[in-house]
Amino acid sequence: MAQLSLQGIRKSFAGHEVIHGVDLHIADGEFVVFVGPSGCGKSTMLRMIAGLEDVSSGTIHIDGRDVTQVHPSKREIAMVFQSYALFPHMTVAENIGFGLRLAGVDKREIRRQVAEVGKTLQLDHLLDRTPRELSGGQRQRVAIGRAIIRHPKIFLFDEPLSNLDAALRVQMRLEIARLHAELRATMVYVTHDQVEAMTLADRIVVFNGGKIEQVGTPMELYERPANLFVARFIGAPAMNVLPASAWPHLMSPDDAGPRSAPDGVDCIGVRPEHIKLCARGQASVGGRIELVEQLGAETLYYLAIGNGLPTLTVRSPLAHAVRRGDEVGLNVDRSKLHRFDPAGIAIGNHAKRSDERKPSPTETIQIEEEK
Repeated sequence: MAQLSLQGIRKSFAGHEVIHGVDLHIADGEFVVFVGPSGCGKSTMLRMIAGLEDVSSGTIHIDGRDVTQVHPSKREIAMVFQSYALFPHMTVAENIGFGLRLAGVDKREIRRQVAEVGKTLQLDHLLDRTPRELSGGQRQRVAIGRAIIRHPKIFLFDEPLSNLDAALRVQMRLEIARLHAELRATMVYVTHDQVEAMTLADRIVVFNGGKIEQVGTPMELYERPANLFVARFIGAPAMNVLPASAWPHLMSPDDAGPRSAPDGVDCIGVRPEHIKLCARGQASVGGRIELVEQLGAETLYYLAIGNGLPTLTVRSPLAHAVRRGDEVGLNVDRSKLHRFDPAGIAIGNHAKRSDERKPSPTETIQIEEEK
């Protein structure tokens, strides 16, 4: 386990700067997820930490040691790739133990450690098989086992679940979370999937255009986004964003608040779960159902509210008896409104960087059982 510190990291390709001065500290044993749209620089940042890309300027420290110019093999890190990168002619045991064999470790010790890692990852009954005999999830566990057996200071994951189907992604997320809870290792995980980020991370680092937009716990980013980009990117379905001119439409007649948006407010955001459907005559805001998506545990409603305003998304645990074209009323929880200035900066959210760590999924399960 180790601390990781990035100081003033910049990266240029052919004179074009793609990483613009990144500063970040990752604590010992922390699980940090880099998230952002394609081309935002998150994978490039991970590859620089691994030593697979040169740093144009700035420094990378692991446990206080400057490793900026150190060869990847000497950084005491292990990387799990999207493509598994397994040797097809080797067995699972040989793949997991390959790094130890290169290091000249005794064969008996290699067998012992491979058996131990195989048991941890529930691969002990598959050690004699080759990769072509494994499912996608099993292959990814082999790739993770090959990283674990080296006892690295830091684990790096580069979109490791993107090749798996939806059910396997859920299963592997839980296994990675359990593994982190067991090893308490420092982990840096890159993904474009914000659900992975929200469920796995102690802290999330949101990248955009080669810069960090915000760092915080999952719920900090969800409840107090620093700007419009984070507000729209974090959360599925995305936050509804309306122009300031929509302010009167969100206020009921008996509200004591101002009848227009406060000074400096350019647009307003509201999460889909903070809007509730009701009968048309029971609310000052009305809309027409354009689409209904029934997802089982919840239902999503997409509504046109007129006046040139964008479609609103409403998330409800209830399946209302409404169809496309029906007119309905909308009750908006105005205590949950997000306000943004013309530059897209949040007003009054008090967004900040945080070292607070959320409980891991396994810790949450244990807490609930104790209750």
